[in-house]
Amino acid sequence: MKVADLLEETYIALSANKARSALTILGIVIGIASVIAMTAIGQGAQSTIQSSITSAGSNLLYVTPGQQRGVGVQVSAGRGSAQTLTQEDADAIQQEVSLAKNVSPELTRRYQVTAKGTNTNTSVIGTTFAYPDVHNMQVDQGSFITDADVKSQSRVAVIGPTTRDDLFGTDANPIGSTIKINKVEFRIIGMTVAKGGSGFSNPDDAIYVPISTAQRYLAGDKYVSNISVQANDAESMATIQQQITELLLQRHKISDPLQADFTVMNQADILAMASSVTGTLTILLASIAGISLLVGGVGIMNMMLTNVTERTREIGLRKAIGAEESDISMQFLIESVMLTFLGGAIGIILGWILAFGVQYLGFTTTKVTWDMVLLAFGVSALIGIIFGYYPARRASKLNPIQALRFE
Repeated sequence: MKVADLLEETYIALSANKARSALTILGIVIGIASVIAMTAIGQGAQSTIQSSITSAGSNLLYVTPGQQRGVGVQVSAGRGSAQTLTQEDADAIQQEVSLAKNVSPELTRRYQVTAKGTNTNTSVIGTTFAYPDVHNMQVDQGSFITDADVKSQSRVAVIGPTTRDDLFGTDANPIGSTIKINKVEFRIIGMTVAKGGSGFSNPDDAIYVPISTAQRYLAGDKYVSNISVQANDAESMATIQQQITELLLQRHKISDPLQADFTVMNQADILAMASSVTGTLTILLASIAGISLLVGGVGIMNMMLTNVTERTREIGLRKAIGAEESDISMQFLIESVMLTFLGGAIGIILGWILAFGVQYLGFTTTKVTWDMVLLAFGVSALIGIIFGYYPARRASKLNPIQALRFE
């Protein structure tokens, strides 16, 4: 049978019952669209996290408090809430670790912030003058915290553009204005350049104050949340990581490295860990969405089996006038694949629209790639072949005499 004849017969067969064909295609559309949208959300989240980590600065190491659980385990017990790192630890790293280019101790907590009848809840980061160099940050207006501000425990603040918008409105000049952080008054001396971001780690939605001021007026203790260390170059990352570990073990009087009350991680470790987590999340989302695709495939098989039953006399007549089993099998298989192709094409477009809508509405960043689109087409074709094979084979094996007698 010629290809043109096969396509013509396929069109006639599928258009004979438009409603049933449309409902069958709908199952594939929903499945493919769900897979595209969920995968786009997962990959978008992975891209956002990776961009956030890399934009935080170059050649960075992070020293965080908390006791390690075991050899090679990156997650530590009590991380973030433990109080084992101090300003003196940061000073020691700066003075004794020669490969450390910049050291930035940080005390990060969330507080309610008010100004001129407005308020917001945001991250307040107590830090030093080295923070902009370490985290690749620039000041848009005014100036950043100085060493004199830290030594004198000045109640001054530098705010991010998002915080400015929340407290003073878009395009306002906040320099010289006062705000209250946890009911303590601060004077704004600068605003940072927008870097972009979302969630609790958004650098644009933050307030930066001298670390000594944060310890005295806000936190009420001498501990720091983490210490960011910038290495001279990427080649020295492993060496400086070892030097910091040995120094802090000595300072904290810990002989067994497995009992360390801190963790030193480099940027590559964090990036790899984040990629692993988001990659797993993407697979999970795609797998959940894939269930609807499987249901759509069952719908394809159900329709094709119904078609075989309804067209039994037609199959018998075709075989009686010389049609081969391969011709009959190919006819039904092409019908099945055509249904999934149509559903796949519409599903890809719908999934793309859904992904764009999620990003446009500001829920999260999404990312649709051509690999994803080609994979969706491949999956839809494979579903057509797999779920259409049994009905096609069943049609080809019908006895022509019995088929012609079928009522």
